[in-house]
Amino acid sequence: MIEIQQARREQADAIARLIMMAMTDECCQNFCGEGRGLDDFLRMMTLLVERDDSQYSYRNTLVAVEDDRVVGIAVSYDGAQLHQLRLAFITMAKEFLNSDHSGMDDETQAGELYLDSFAVLPEYRRRGIGTRLLLATAEKAERMNIRQVGLLVDKGNPTAEQLYLAVGFRYEGDSHWGGHSMKHLVRPQFSAFSVI
Repeated sequence: MIEIQQARREQADAIARLIMMAMTDECCQNFCGEGRGLDDFLRMMTLLVERDDSQYSYRNTLVAVEDDRVVGIAVSYDGAQLHQLRLAFITMAKEFLNSDHSGMDDETQAGELYLDSFAVLPEYRRRGIGTRLLLATAEKAERMNIRQVGLLVDKGNPTAEQLYLAVGFRYEGDSHWGGHSMKHLVRPQFSAFSVI
């Protein structure tokens, strides 16, 4: 039975691998400097997941688990904290990848729970796990009283876009990030605006 849970630090390696799956090998390699590769990127990402102060922290991660195996992830955080949370990535990329990413574009902003990384292992897809993770992320936004969940989806990934649209996301505008043309999708959290 699949359970959606708050991630734990000891799941860092599995979470890091799924984050890299969400990013794609091409994008991960793009972050690497001269002479660095995907193994270096994985070591860095695992340490970032273990940290409390990283955008990729286990604290920002919901996991789908079957028999103690992490089979899916949804990493999200308050967009207002992007710059503060990204410092860990910038610092560690210099150390592990010999690469300076201090000039990266912002992919989110205040007022948005940003879904940074979302992935389900291939053999677990089409079983409703992704939908459950997305709905759990929307519930997280409600608890945090954040008005919308936002994400970027690659324009070349219509399958993922259809999943997001099916759970209430809508097109907000075009974006460009990580060398790819992207769409910014949002899912408004209507109850965040309710007056009680």
